[in-house]
Amino acid sequence: MSAPRVNFPADLKSLTRDELRAVSEEVRASLIDSCSRTGGHIGAGLGVVELTVALHHVFDTPRDQLVWDVGHQAYPHKMLTGRRDQFETLRQENGISGFLKRDESEYDVFGAGHAATAISAALGVATARDLKHEDFRVLAVLGDGALTSGLSYEGLNNAGASDRDIIVVLNDNEMSIAPNVGAISRYLGQIQRNPIYNRLRSKIGSVVDELPGPLSVLGQVMRKWEESVKTFLTPGVLFEELGFRYFGPIDGHDIDVLVDTFTAVKGMRTPRLVHVITKKGKGFPAGEHHEKWHALPAGHDPSTGKQKKAAAAANPAYTAVFGKGLTELATQDTSVVAITAAMPAGTGTNIFAAAIPDRFFDVGIAEGHAVTFAAGLATREIKPVVAIYSTFLQRAYDNVIHDVALQELPVVFCMDRAGLVGEDGPTHMGLYDIAYMLAVPGMVVTAPKNGTEMLALVRAGLAHDKGPLCLRYPRDVSPDVPVAATDIPAVPFGTWEVLRQGRDVAILAVGTMVLPALQAAEELAADGLDLTVVNCRFIKPFDEITLTAVVGQHPHVLVVEEGTMVNGFGAYMSTVIGQIDPSVRVGVHGVPDRYIEQAPRKVQLASTGLDAPGIARRVRALLETEAVAG
Repeated sequence: MSAPRVNFPADLKSLTRDELRAVSEEVRASLIDSCSRTGGHIGAGLGVVELTVALHHVFDTPRDQLVWDVGHQAYPHKMLTGRRDQFETLRQENGISGFLKRDESEYDVFGAGHAATAISAALGVATARDLKHEDFRVLAVLGDGALTSGLSYEGLNNAGASDRDIIVVLNDNEMSIAPNVGAISRYLGQIQRNPIYNRLRSKIGSVVDELPGPLSVLGQVMRKWEESVKTFLTPGVLFEELGFRYFGPIDGHDIDVLVDTFTAVKGMRTPRLVHVITKKGKGFPAGEHHEKWHALPAGHDPSTGKQKKAAAAANPAYTAVFGKGLTELATQDTSVVAITAAMPAGTGTNIFAAAIPDRFFDVGIAEGHAVTFAAGLATREIKPVVAIYSTFLQRAYDNVIHDVALQELPVVFCMDRAGLVGEDGPTHMGLYDIAYMLAVPGMVVTAPKNGTEMLALVRAGLAHDKGPLCLRYPRDVSPDVPVAATDIPAVPFGTWEVLRQGRDVAILAVGTMVLPALQAAEELAADGLDLTVVNCRFIKPFDEITLTAVVGQHPHVLVVEEGTMVNGFGAYMSTVIGQIDPSVRVGVHGVPDRYIEQAPRKVQLASTGLDAPGIARRVRALLETEAVAG
């Protein structure tokens, strides 16, 4: 049957079960078609199509508040909440976000780019509802491995103890816990959904609890028997002990079971958890591959999963260079281990895992644990390399300070996706790592200009035994093609590199800004300006000898970094240079103090003036301001 046109949840209310199934298939087909052109996190969305349809069919959204974990699961939600016709703009400049965004739709209750926030946020919404004496349902949809995160358990612990009206939907897509969906599970689910069963259980419980005198012993026996049976037959004893009524596991692709279950739990008032089994990537024509189809780049043939047009020959990505190089170094040094937090492919450590599986550790979505785990390893003369996205390492900042830096433990932090990250938008920008790592006493902060220097800094980090070292690198291709990491010597500790010597203005360039700074210097040479360009690969400690020489030779210094200007390297250098020679005019050029919206990385770099023309303009502006002041 043809699917009815659904633009908003209200359109789902009167549909039959068969029509809901048709809508689900149509949404899944539209999702595949659209994401194959625009790119996006398609895997989790494909797995929750029927779940999303059932939720919006049963509950009265947006009055009932639906809180999604991250936004990877929310593509079908966006399609069904007024944004179907905008879906071609997904993750595009000025288009709809790839995550939940409160100012994008009233249906987006809570925006988040990190996993495991749903239960805590939903409990906050439910508590506010009760304080204001309002009446609506609050649901947290938890999934995509979020039960590997401690934050989820903190939320479960408090929500269960609160006795508030809150529903947690555990979308188990085999990336977290995955018990079988069989005949007994289906039978138990039918019993638990039955309103007569629930009324009887409540009545029997109240009678048993009030048995007088000697008969109270019988009540205790019956309670223990009930708990024993529940433990033996159901996988939900953990949730029941945390204070939730547990329902499931149920088939997350069966519209009938989903609608019946949500209809049954809707009328309850205590904390309850519905355990739903889904298949990540369900229906993708090229096959259901959990990690490979987690996210697609733009321009894919959905039938094969390959790009429709062959990609032009290009240098390898920093991520691939890192993964290959670290593996080569670890093959040579058996004390090296690799740690990541649920992102082996995203950090390149999958290469390490394939080659040296016994020294590779994926701890799940648990960044704080990853850091403290690494600290424990470092106490026993193991060399841990922790590879986590810059934006995700923010979650482990306390662990970095207290468990690693304070104890001067030699842990190497490799921060992928540092700087501007393109279409993933504000939640994934790695703009703050320079500022937050500079503030940590004893932390060595570095940034390479290319892939070869990245591996040289990794070697320097592995050789450094006086505390932690971090390095940042972008979501981009390397400007060079490095040789084997074992053939690349370590960067001399704490040194800079003068790449171009001039006299008018010195550019102190950090990492990815070195190449555009050199290009800007060439452009300005045509105007008669003679620039020095310094590769400030060690941000902390800085090269005091080189900096003193640069300050002594130039009346103007411009610090350029692909990170926030607030408390960044430029702010740091402004203070230091002011102490060396207050007469030197210092300019700072970086990402302004605002959130950067989604767009291609090149567009973001240009819009913030962090490409060669932008740097050239900033140098001219620095000189013009000086001339006006003079």
